[in-house]
Amino acid sequence: MKRTAASVLVLSMVALTGCKSINLAMPNASKDASPLAQPIIEKRETITATGYAVVAVQNHKNPAQQRLMAIRASKLDAYRNLTEQVYGQQLDASSTVADMVVTNDTFRAKVEGVIYGARLVSITPVGEDTYETTLSLDRDVVQDLRILYMGQMAARGR
Repeated sequence: MKRTAASVLVLSMVALTGCKSINLAMPNASKDASPLAQPIIEKRETITATGYAVVAVQNHKNPAQQRLMAIRASKLDAYRNLTEQVYGQQLDASSTVADMVVTNDTFRAKVEGVIYGARLVSITPVGEDTYETTLSLDRDVVQDLRILYMGQMAARGR
């Protein structure tokens, strides 16, 4: 009996030595340049967002103050755009139909979230009356923000 168990053990060890392990990791894109080896979704290290604001619509009589307010408004618009990319956008829509004709169609969009760690890339005048602000956010910070947000939503019971 012991001899049979020992021979089965030796035979299985000999049989397993012929097995080869297979690397199931994704091929390195730099080594394999074929289009099929490239990831379907682009993996970016950072996300960027741009915001705009017009100087003339700012509510102040002093032109210098209007420019400063436009810069601030363009920065807030860029933050809103970053928030949309990180958390998404909530849309509410309603339509009213009477006699098979749409009589009212309403859409509302809402963005909610917290952004920290954004880097100011540029504040640039565009034309004579508009400012453009570009912000960037590191991918690791985006993941931290999403985890923080999901924890807050779970605590609120949403």
